[in-house]
Amino acid sequence: MADFKFPTEMVDLPSKGHFYVDGHPLSKGKVEIKYMTAKEEDILTSQNLIQQGTVIDVLLQSLIVDKSIKIDDMLIGDKNAIMVAARILGYGKDYQFTYDGEEQTADLSQLDSKKMDFSKFTKSVNEFSFDLPNSKRIITFKLLNSKDEKSIASEIKARKKISKENSSELTTRLKHMILSVDGKSEKSYINNFVDNEFLSVDSLAFRQYLTSITPDVDMTTTVIDSNGKETEVTIPVTVRFFWPNAWV
Repeated sequence: MADFKFPTEMVDLPSKGHFYVDGHPLSKGKVEIKYMTAKEEDILTSQNLIQQGTVIDVLLQSLIVDKSIKIDDMLIGDKNAIMVAARILGYGKDYQFTYDGEEQTADLSQLDSKKMDFSKFTKSVNEFSFDLPNSKRIITFKLLNSKDEKSIASEIKARKKISKENSSELTTRLKHMILSVDGKSEKSYINNFVDNEFLSVDSLAFRQYLTSITPDVDMTTTVIDSNGKETEVTIPVTVRFFWPNAWV
């Protein structure tokens, strides 16, 4: 009997591999993943992984063919592309979700990467500069990867145990992202800047710029309500994303 060969698909990364160092497997801009099996469904139903908040990472790592590629190294937008592709291969392109109390269906195969002009950025470098419009200070920063997100989530969880009213989510993310302020890269200096000197008008401008240069999947779709009104919405990723109408 001939050996069974798992079907696979190549997934184009929103970053096109532009911000990974030369030679890194993700710098190719594509990742090969296999179709989901019952083994991956075991991962999805693991209560330990669900409670730890690592179920999606473990699932995606299991699907990636090249084991030298680590989910931790992936920029968040690239990880999102793998997640969407895995959902399509595992359970099909149609994803049902609820918006404003009504059931809607999104065709995930129609989603595309955000349009970006990569010629504006130095290849193989994940470091950017932004001039704050009000204070005129200059910050350098990086795009977060999955490992960064885990660290941020861990810090926020720890803070919530101390004070449920203040998780400091925004400032925690900024502290992980900013590499220097006016050329000073000491962590204590950056932390003090974020906590005490980062004007809200500058923070907003920075976050808007960050959104514009962050490669990702465009998760917007148009829904039509029962009255025929069309609205553009962001597709919510809920537990139903990877577990549609199963075991219920």
